[in-house]
Amino acid sequence: MADLNELLDLIPLDQLGAKLGVDAETARATAATALPSLLAGLQNNASSPEGEDALASAIKQHDATFLDGGVDIDAVDTADGQKIVQHSLGDNQSALASQLSGAAPGGVDLGALVQKALPILAPIVMAFLAKKLSSSQGGLGGLLGGLLGGQGAAGTQGAGGLDLGGILGGLFGGAGTQQGSTPAAGQGAGGLDLGGILGGLFGKK
Repeated sequence: MADLNELLDLIPLDQLGAKLGVDAETARATAATALPSLLAGLQNNASSPEGEDALASAIKQHDATFLDGGVDIDAVDTADGQKIVQHSLGDNQSALASQLSGAAPGGVDLGALVQKALPILAPIVMAFLAKKLSSSQGGLGGLLGGLLGGQGAAGTQGAGGLDLGGILGGLFGGAGTQQGSTPAAGQGAGGLDLGGILGGLFGKK
């Protein structure tokens, strides 16, 4: 089953950092926060049968071969990316940016970086989902749940105590979360150590 590490590893961090005006380490921290945020929004949209069908149709319109040979950030259609972000996060975009900026230690405006990165990352996510959807035994819901660690938005924690899962759960009303599942401290979606990634950036382990 695909996990968030596999998706994160597709992102050329030097290129993303150049687009964001930050170094590769900060770009990785930004991507590690932006990706589960976007996936949680997509999962929330797919929480009804009609929403799942609409999202599956949108995913199939994206070319999975875009990922072949490595992603070129310069080739990403950010106009398409902004439409994806608007559809998946909607009015939650500004609230997410505000809460991330307020919650992130170290004086780094993580919210602003995530907001800038989302339209760049969204087409990559859709191409990744297009590539994985045909082989996902659980369909789209299973694929998104797997990428979010099987726990939905609740399975995500960030740097220095940054509760990304709590932020996303608050934005989406806990959609996609599973009761009785408690992620290990510092563990994020799919076992991704968001605490370690972001903690290194912000100087807190």
